[in-house]
Amino acid sequence: MIEYYDISGCYILRPWAMSIWEIMQVFFDAEIKKMKIKNCYFPLFVSSSVLEKEKDHIEGFAPEVAWVTKSGKSDLEIPIAIRPTSETVMYPYFSKWIRGHRDLPLKLNQWCNVVRWEFSNPTPFIRSREFLWQEGHTAFATKQEADEEVLQILELYRRIYEEFLAIPIIKGKKSEMEKFAGGLYTTSVEAFIPNTGRGIQGATSHCLGQNFAKMFEINFENEKGEKGMAWQNSWAYSTRTIGVMVMVHGDDKGLVLPPKVSSVQVIVVPVPFKDANTQGIFDACAATVDTLCGAGIRAEADYRENYSPGWKYSHWEMKGVPLRIEIGPKDLANNQVRAVRRDSAAKVDISCDSLAGKEALSQRKMILAPWCDEEEVEKDVKDRTRGEMGAAKSLCSPFDQPELPEGTTCFASGKPAKKWTYWGRSY
Repeated sequence: MIEYYDISGCYILRPWAMSIWEIMQVFFDAEIKKMKIKNCYFPLFVSSSVLEKEKDHIEGFAPEVAWVTKSGKSDLEIPIAIRPTSETVMYPYFSKWIRGHRDLPLKLNQWCNVVRWEFSNPTPFIRSREFLWQEGHTAFATKQEADEEVLQILELYRRIYEEFLAIPIIKGKKSEMEKFAGGLYTTSVEAFIPNTGRGIQGATSHCLGQNFAKMFEINFENEKGEKGMAWQNSWAYSTRTIGVMVMVHGDDKGLVLPPKVSSVQVIVVPVPFKDANTQGIFDACAATVDTLCGAGIRAEADYRENYSPGWKYSHWEMKGVPLRIEIGPKDLANNQVRAVRRDSAAKVDISCDSLAGKEALSQRKMILAPWCDEEEVEKDVKDRTRGEMGAAKSLCSPFDQPELPEGTTCFASGKPAKKWTYWGRSY
């Protein structure tokens, strides 16, 4: 999926990984266009004066900002930052473009790369210095409109994880301590990695409130001629999605790709024996590929003669292809194929006449605890649980809240509990 690059924390995305990103991109792009959100592109660079305009925001990102300080051998008079995110890049122009209520809502999205430099233990897809993402930035006349969009986008992120990546997630709201720097509140989808017992943030949808509108003077005149400040959102998901998929589904043999995002859903492997009708087997493989492709299934055949069938089985298992079809002399004689699932290794013989109708392709812990919702208690939990495996922290408070009986106390402080919250170690 990747190749390591000669700069630490940077990775080459090979076609096998890029195709997964493109499949998710096609889905998400079509869905946001239904919401009248338009694509745009803003520059990669941002001036220090603009970046530092929102104090809480820059404090949250300061350690990760990469700076351009030279042009050739000459020092730049004013260093230029490379975007870690684009709020401060875009919002000076929102201020220019929004004048009256007829200019609202303004709903933009860009597909781009961002750079976040300062971190330890780089991990492919999960934590890298440069990564791909989409970032949406929208402005509304009312908070109600902004609140509604936050949840609409969060639902699209749920669909990406559950419908495309086959990963169950929890939708919820971040604590004040974990929310986006400078925002009003943050919602997220959180996944869980069973092998490590850690939660992982999958994507975020933020309501920024009016804080950035105040800093960047994003004002408008309403129908009554009164001045108002815009309500803003920002939301993003990134190539981290691929890393979550690898960790949740992968096994000792390699990747396990969900069918919806696998660029090859079925690999057809000829299994010719000595004195077998090799050309007949190859023809049957080609016909099988044609039948599957005609049914809308992404299928290919592996005709390489310098590798044995067994080597090919291991190769495509490592790459995670959901279904392998084997065709040998017996299959040719019986007008059938043998299908082997990647996830369960289950084998079944299928008649060639019913091949396109086959349904085979359709198919450590965290804690939920009552909490008093106090930042000092949240910090204390982090301090008390620090160790070799990392500290526990709040992941999110689920929207679907279990009943909280009267008199329930906070698991950490003993104070009256206000809500249920997921806790765990996180990437």
